[in-house]
Amino acid sequence: MEDEVFEQIISVLNQLVSWIAAGAMMFGGVVPYIPQYRDIRRSQNAEGFSTYVCLVLLVANILRILFWFGRYFETPLLWQSIIMIVTMLVMLNLCTGVRVATENNTKRRSFLATDSKDEEIKVPKRLFLDFDWKYFWLWSGFVDYLQCVLAFTAVAAYITYLFLDSILFVEALGFLAVFTEAMLGTPQLYRNYQNKSTEGMSIKMVCMWTSGDTFKTGYFLVNQAPIQFWICGLLQVFVDLAILFQVYYYSRYPQKPVSHAVHPSSAKAL
Repeated sequence: MEDEVFEQIISVLNQLVSWIAAGAMMFGGVVPYIPQYRDIRRSQNAEGFSTYVCLVLLVANILRILFWFGRYFETPLLWQSIIMIVTMLVMLNLCTGVRVATENNTKRRSFLATDSKDEEIKVPKRLFLDFDWKYFWLWSGFVDYLQCVLAFTAVAAYITYLFLDSILFVEALGFLAVFTEAMLGTPQLYRNYQNKSTEGMSIKMVCMWTSGDTFKTGYFLVNQAPIQFWICGLLQVFVDLAILFQVYYYSRYPQKPVSHAVHPSSAKAL
């Protein structure tokens, strides 16, 4: 009798741990962006955050959802992708609004400094439908980013539908999805290198990246997820550690930012 009760307790605990782990997988990826979102909203400055991080995660999670149709994996991982896509769109909406407002204010001050009488000072709009690659992912409105995401999703979904019966294509799609996500920190890593500083970047966000990616990789291993998942998970942890090293290095050895002669409208390459 006691053995049966003990087994039931163990079974309930295992189920509880499984639910907690699944919940952490679904929502844990969102948590690192909460402090970054609050910092940008409070300071009205998005300079320290690379919106290309949003691009990487949007592409990775869209591809992962398409991979699910070819090779089913755990449902929490599917929901994680859906939640992450929504989160990245929210971040893009905030960063775009802040960036455009900053550009307008900068130009307004420039006109006032030259005693201009023009009160209608606006930065020229850059639209997705212009198909100008010079301004890719530097558009003036959130709607343009949304159009790009929808266009990519439609094309990728159509191609996946055509080749869904090909095992080679499905496996390659899965690898591309997780490898793209593994490169998540690369835009931030490069931006920090360009600026010779990590100022404006939320260190809390990177610490959460690292802990979350470590947990996620362990989850992949324990639950025997497709091999693409845990290999790229290890790579993602390595990139996170590289960014943390930048935080240590640039705080211990501050360096003067390198000046670049760039076009004003392309100064935010990342």
